[in-house]
Amino acid sequence: GNGVVRRLRFREPMIAAILSGHRRVAPFGLEGGHSGTVGRNWVERADGTIDRLGSQAEVAMQAGDAFVIETPGGGGYGAPTQ
Repeated sequence: GNGVVRRLRFREPMIAAILSGHRRVAPFGLEGGHSGTVGRNWVERADGTIDRLGSQAEVAMQAGDAFVIETPGGGGYGAPTQ
């Protein structure tokens, strides 16, 4: 299955934190299904720079920065050719 992308834009300075899973190991498939995709987290700074984050992070955000969370895609069920 497909994951979703959430983009949270900050209006004022604050600290943001995330604790997420399946950022290194993809969700597994069952009965011959393929694995899903791993998720990713990053910060898009107001100046255009990107800060990549791991599965656990705490980061100082400024006004105009965006915290982006790309959730993992689920693993498949059954052979994809059937």
